[in-house]
Amino acid sequence: MSLFEAKGGFDLRGLRAGVKELAEEGIYLGTSSWKYPGWLGQLYDRDRYETRGKFSEARFNKECLEEYASVFPTVSVDAAYYNFPTEKYAQGLAALVPPGFEFGFKVTDDITVKRFPKIPRFGEKGGQLNPFFLSPEVFVRDFLNPLECIKEKVGVLVFEFSNFKVEDFARGRDFVEQLDHFLGSLPVGWRYAVEVRNRSFLHPDYFAMLRQYGIAHVFTSWTKMPTLTDQWAMAEAMTADFWVARLLLQPGISFEQAGQIFEPFDELRNPYPEAIETAAKMLQSMRQRPSPKRCFLYMANRLEGNSLMSLLRVFSKLKEN
Repeated sequence: MSLFEAKGGFDLRGLRAGVKELAEEGIYLGTSSWKYPGWLGQLYDRDRYETRGKFSEARFNKECLEEYASVFPTVSVDAAYYNFPTEKYAQGLAALVPPGFEFGFKVTDDITVKRFPKIPRFGEKGGQLNPFFLSPEVFVRDFLNPLECIKEKVGVLVFEFSNFKVEDFARGRDFVEQLDHFLGSLPVGWRYAVEVRNRSFLHPDYFAMLRQYGIAHVFTSWTKMPTLTDQWAMAEAMTADFWVARLLLQPGISFEQAGQIFEPFDELRNPYPEAIETAAKMLQSMRQRPSPKRCFLYMANRLEGNSLMSLLRVFSKLKEN
């Protein structure tokens, strides 16, 4: 029994084995971000981050990616959504992971937000139209170029679009037309994926447009979207030669509510069996496809309370299939 198994019965060995087996088949499992003290004693060894007998949060935040990457082959860099990555930042991440590790980057919201929300982070810009919305020039200059130095470690770039209001797009086709122009202008040689949060956008025209460019639709479990099960059942939703899934929230539970319910993300608090079962079915389906293949599944703490335990539940279901 390992040190971590002895602390609370968490099966790190099983997690490592399941992740490794799937990665060898081109199926990459990881989590949404990685700096969670709630995982100490599960994924992370607290002793590693102690200085003079005290836990150092600064040291943990700086170094824990290295320990994370000893188990997982990928992670979603959610921090990139809030600030454009710099070359120094990208190189710092790459220095902590082994060969073969692939990052998933969320594209900065300066590209994907049409109207800045009225929240403190945006200050005086709140409520104003974003002049850089779906700007190919800004995306390439401020997001893509800084990542060129670690391109071999970039698995997928995810354009996450928050729920648009009627004043943003009166019709889904208007969004599709603008997105079409943007995606058609992007440099080739990268894997791109699109995540929408307006259920009405899941239209044949949207899927056809993504398929035209070989860009993946992100299968997502999110508060106001059709369930993961319903999205996986949409035959037209497979739009590229790879796929991406992000298990983020349960239906009807907001991001803020999930934080209140689940923090500090150290245990399973509110199981959501449907998403776990569907995730296992998705992985099983991909295992049966001929190689080469590449899949990315990212699990969030806010789905059930603890990403690590949720992934162990997926492995358990996978063995039953």
